[in-house]
Amino acid sequence: MEIHLDGKPVEAPAGSRLGDLLPDRDARESVAIIRPALEEDAAESQEVRFVTTAGDLVVEMADPAITARLFRPGLAETLNLHWQDRYAAAFGPFESSLRPARQPGRYERGDLILGCGGYDPSKSYLIFARMRHSADYGAPADGGVIGRVVTGRGLLDRIADGDRVIRVERVLRRADRSHALITRDAEFPLEDGMQIISYVEAEVQGFEGDAIDTRTARSVEHFLLSVHNGQFRVGRSSSTHIVDPRLVPTKVPADLPGPRLEGTITVRTAGKSSGAVYIYTQGVSASPMHTVVGRVVHGIELVRFAGEGDLLAIRAKPEQFDLVGLPLAEAEAVAARRGITLTADATDGDRVVVGQTPATTLEVLAAGEVRVATEPSAHVISITLDEVAAPRSVTIFREVTGLKHHAVGKMPLVFTFEDVFLFKPKIAKGVGIIPENTPTGEVPAYTLAMTNDSRRGAGMVGIRTTPNAEFGPTSEPLTGTNVIGRVLDAGSLGTMREGATVYVKEVK
Repeated sequence: MEIHLDGKPVEAPAGSRLGDLLPDRDARESVAIIRPALEEDAAESQEVRFVTTAGDLVVEMADPAITARLFRPGLAETLNLHWQDRYAAAFGPFESSLRPARQPGRYERGDLILGCGGYDPSKSYLIFARMRHSADYGAPADGGVIGRVVTGRGLLDRIADGDRVIRVERVLRRADRSHALITRDAEFPLEDGMQIISYVEAEVQGFEGDAIDTRTARSVEHFLLSVHNGQFRVGRSSSTHIVDPRLVPTKVPADLPGPRLEGTITVRTAGKSSGAVYIYTQGVSASPMHTVVGRVVHGIELVRFAGEGDLLAIRAKPEQFDLVGLPLAEAEAVAARRGITLTADATDGDRVVVGQTPATTLEVLAAGEVRVATEPSAHVISITLDEVAAPRSVTIFREVTGLKHHAVGKMPLVFTFEDVFLFKPKIAKGVGIIPENTPTGEVPAYTLAMTNDSRRGAGMVGIRTTPNAEFGPTSEPLTGTNVIGRVLDAGSLGTMREGATVYVKEVK
């Protein structure tokens, strides 16, 4: 059988199962499977797939009339890579009826242009723009943009001499689910001609190879944080988008409000869902409460058919550059691998990175260098948090210490006596700490707890180094104590004085 796995043809023995093709897939992650569509189904779609020797490109066509007229039988046989440069790649030649205007046009990355060589329509080309630029491609007066790449945009940079188009075909529409399904079943039987989409690939706003625009750096960083573990959890699905709400609520700057086209990724910047990440499956108008942070370049079909509760594998380009929480030696290795010059405030002994400047991925990549603040590893306390038993208190703790955004957080040590260490992180007014996971018996040593709203010292965080059946780690009665986790390694906590900043690293 021939199976199209993430845009590439794969030969599979008859009787193969999904797990045979994807043996390393996380069993929790959903995969889209599309059976071969009937002609009448495909004829309604305005998306065209170019199956090339380098991979698949899916283009959303601008005009149905051009689509029907241009993509006739036999077109693929003429589409060899004829020329390429840093700006574009042209396939052809073939004959068309375009009327060249003999003037330059302005193009964006992912545009599909119909142009011709020597202003001769009998030598027409399909030209894929690799980056924003101006050029005269022998196109009509309107610039000749006939479509836009919505899947496979990253492939534009990998097309090389000798590549050609193997097949041109229509793409199944979202509305027709009769041939598509989502599954996690590794035993799902495969059929000849099936398409399998196992992951989503996203390119962030402002990142185009050598050209890095840092104006969206902070909102893009929020998106990179949300998918840093390589997964997008669908909390809500509608006819126009899917949403991952895991980082709600978070304040995100409105860096780039703009049109939300199919494949566009945004973050909500206002309202109860601020911080939620959206991926659009149909175009909707711009909203001042959404900022554009990227676009899908592969796997839009998986997004289209995903439903509430699905977990999608997602790859972001570029990967997040966050060294906080790494041992210095490991941080140096990561920086070297990504071509970034690293400067540390100290290098003696065993140290852990607790801060970096610039703070965002795009700013680091644009500058080509990063400065890191470090602490001796003994000054960093390792903890584990019980999100199941105390979800709200753990969420508040991560927010106020910075663990929501980085692998290492911090809090001020305000008081110590005997076996108790008390911390007072800054909690915003109006944040309620409801009683949850309050202990009923002896509290073990090195339990991590937070005082709840039943006591005047609400928000205080404490650690007690000995067990106690009467008072919790914050020296409050057990009814006023929310247990949020435990200390795995106290490091040099016992030698720290009041007023010191204590760093905490969450171990999951």
